Amino acid sequence: MALAIYNTMSQKKEVFEPFVPGEVRMYACGPTVYDHAHIGHARAALTFDVIWRYLEFRGYKVLYVRNYTDVDDKIIQRAAERGQSYELLAEEQIEAYRQDMRALGLRTPTEEPRATQHILEMIEIIQALMVKGFAYSVEGDVYFEVRRAPDYGKLSHRGLDELRVGARVEVDPRKRDPLDFALWKASRPGEPAWKSPWGPGRPGWHIECSAMSMKYLGETFDIHGGGADLIFPHHENEIAQSEYATGKLFARYWVHNGFVNIRAEKMSKSLGNVLTVRELLGRMSPCALKLFLIGTHHRAPLDFSEDALISAMAAEDRFRNVLDEVQRFRDIPSPKADLSRMDPLPLLDQIREAENEFTDAMDDDFNTPRALAALFNLTRDMNIALRCADGPPEQSLVSALCLAGETLCGLGSVLGGLFEGAAGRGYSFIASRGLPPEWADGFPSVSQDEYRDARDVIESTAASGQPVPDDKIRIIVEYRAQCRGRKDWATADTIRTWLADRGVVVDDTGDGVRWHMKATYVKTQQP
Repeated sequence: MALAIYNTMSQKKEVFEPFVPGEVRMYACGPTVYDHAHIGHARAALTFDVIWRYLEFRGYKVLYVRNYTDVDDKIIQRAAERGQSYELLAEEQIEAYRQDMRALGLRTPTEEPRATQHILEMIEIIQALMVKGFAYSVEGDVYFEVRRAPDYGKLSHRGLDELRVGARVEVDPRKRDPLDFALWKASRPGEPAWKSPWGPGRPGWHIECSAMSMKYLGETFDIHGGGADLIFPHHENEIAQSEYATGKLFARYWVHNGFVNIRAEKMSKSLGNVLTVRELLGRMSPCALKLFLIGTHHRAPLDFSEDALISAMAAEDRFRNVLDEVQRFRDIPSPKADLSRMDPLPLLDQIREAENEFTDAMDDDFNTPRALAALFNLTRDMNIALRCADGPPEQSLVSALCLAGETLCGLGSVLGGLFEGAAGRGYSFIASRGLPPEWADGFPSVSQDEYRDARDVIESTAASGQPVPDDKIRIIVEYRAQCRGRKDWATADTIRTWLADRGVVVDDTGDGVRWHMKATYVKTQQP
C-alpha cells in the first residue's frame, strides 16, 4: 500500500511522492516564544514528530525544520511587562519549550532556525517582490498587494471577497486593500529594529517562515505543516509571498492538525482555558499524554476531558504490564527448544498481522488511532499467550514473546516514542519464587530501621510532589515479602495498603512479587 497524505491544498488524500526520490524535506511552523508551551503546542509537535518518525520507518531520509518566532508584538509586549529585554525573554522561552518537548519524549528537529537570525534572507525576498511589482512601501512599511495575486486564497479555498468579510486583518488606512499584509514594519520607539532599504524596522510575521523554510529546504519542498488556525492568514500569505517571489511551487503537501477544545471551546489564552505541558506532565506520564493526543486523528478536533486522560493512563498500564510480563518470562529458566520450530506458534502470525495493520493505518494519512488499535490487538494476543503458558515456558514461546515485546516497543517508538523515557514509572520484577530461602538467595535481609527510613523518604518525597525513589519502594516491597515469609499476613496486608495509597501496585504471583507505579492523574478545578 502506498503512503497517502491528506493535502489541505487539494482537500483530498494524495499518494505521497517526494520531490527528490528517497528524501523528504518537511517544515512545521513552531511557537512564538512569549509563554510556556500548552497542550496545543504539544499536539502540533507530536503530530509532526510522528510523521517524521514514520517517514524514516518507511526508509526515507528526512530533513525536518521547525522554527522559533523570537521577535513579535506579543514577545515585545510581554518583555515590557516583565521589565526585561525581548532577547532575554525569547531565550528563556525557547529553552523552556525545548525542556517541555524533551520531557514529552519528542526528538529535536534537524534544524531549529530563529527569525532574528534570518533577517537578510527576509529582506531579499521582499526586494524580489517589490521588483516584480507584488509589494509596495508606505512610510517605511512594506505590504504585499493581495489583488496582484489572482490565486490568493487557494489554500483556504475562499475568494478575496469572502476573505474580506469577517477577516481578522491589520487595520491601516494606508493599505491599498484591507487584505494586504505586512512584509516589513517600520521601527517604533522602544522596539527592536534592523537596517533595511526602507529604513529601520523589523519583519512581518509571515515572511519569517518563507525565508527560513526556503533557506534550509529549497524554494520547493515536500511537506509544510502546522495547526489548522494557521491556514489563514499565515500559510495563505506564506504561499503568496514565496511563490510570487520565486515563480515556483512553494510546498507540495500541506498538513494541518486540528484544534484542542476545552469544554466544546477552542483552547485560547483569551478564554483562560490554557493547559500547559508542564502542568499536565506534573499530573501524568509522557506516555499517557501522548496516548491521549494520538488517540484522535491529527486532522480532527481533539476534545480534552479528565476522563479521556484517565483512559489514556489505563491504556499505558495495559502496555506496560504486558511488557513487564514478557520480561518476567525472559527471566524464568525454561527448557531449550529448537528455534526453527517457532514458525507454527500463533503469536508469530499475530506479530506479522500487527505489523501489517500498523503500516496500513499509518499509510492512510498517518492514522494513529488505527495504528494504536493494532498495538492493542498485539497486546491482547501477548496476554493470551502468557495466560496459556503451562509451567515453565519453552524457549520457543519465550522467544516469540520477546519478539512480540520488541515489535510492540518498535512500533510504539514510531508513534512519538511511546514507551521511551519511562523514568519515574518504577516498573520492576522481583523474582522471589517462593518463601524465605529463595528470597534470601536473591536479596539481602531488610532491617526494620531500613524499612522505617524508606517509609520516611517516600512520605517526604510524595508530600513535596517529587517522584518516589524506586530503590526505597523496593526496600518496602522486600520487607513486606519477608513478613509474608514469616506468615505475618496482617503486617504484609497493611504495607500493601500503605503502598497502594501512594500509587504503588503490588502483585503476588506464583512466580514472585511484582510492583509498579500506577498511572495517576490529579484532578484540579481547571478545565
